[in-house]
Amino acid sequence: MGFIHFIVELLKDPRAAIAGWIAMGVAPTLGFIFLIVFIETGVVFFPFLPGDSLLFAAGVFAAPDAATGKVALPLHYLLPVVWCAPIIGDQCNYFIGHFFGRRIIASGKVKAMTPERIEKTEKMIEKWGPLAVFLGRFFPFIRTFMPFISGISGMRWRRFTPFSVLGGLIWSSLFTLLGYFFGNIPAVQEHFELVIVLILAVSLIPTIVGLIKAKFGKKKSGDADDAGSEADAAHRPPQHVAA
Repeated sequence: MGFIHFIVELLKDPRAAIAGWIAMGVAPTLGFIFLIVFIETGVVFFPFLPGDSLLFAAGVFAAPDAATGKVALPLHYLLPVVWCAPIIGDQCNYFIGHFFGRRIIASGKVKAMTPERIEKTEKMIEKWGPLAVFLGRFFPFIRTFMPFISGISGMRWRRFTPFSVLGGLIWSSLFTLLGYFFGNIPAVQEHFELVIVLILAVSLIPTIVGLIKAKFGKKKSGDADDAGSEADAAHRPPQHVAA
């Protein structure tokens, strides 16, 4: 229950969570940030961790305070940490998928790994190849499943890694620097919780739309198959039953 409470509080207000960590020192704070981003990316059981909003909130603390000019979390320490966490996490997740992926899926223990999400991830890989690894980095849930499914699908490590590294660097830099440059704007400070909700919503919209399309696409396909079967039956000559 303690871990669940920790995750709920982190989802609700990552700024307050980071403020609590900073009270313990810069090194523990960087360690917690690394751990959460790494786990979201590298452990297939935790796709719900708030990577985007955590990076944004961390960027806010890296910016100089408007009143005092002091920096709570130096950017030159923060950036290497948020660069390494998703890159190392992707590598870990790729090899988990490569060696244990089939057994993990068969066990059904990863409840978030629904057939629809697996199918969406596989379709991205089929359509875009290794570029899907880069694109998937910007979609919650998909960024956790993408390296895992890449490992299962047999994508070669040397094809996977360059796109994984590029995606990790751009994603982590983007959200951290958004917080750094815009997090201390008074309007953002006053409505910080709303900003975090908007970040989560914008991040989740593509995934939700994809799941809806997949669901209704299957339904339409099933309806079309049923209609085709009925049409075939209507045009089939009547069967004469022998007396």
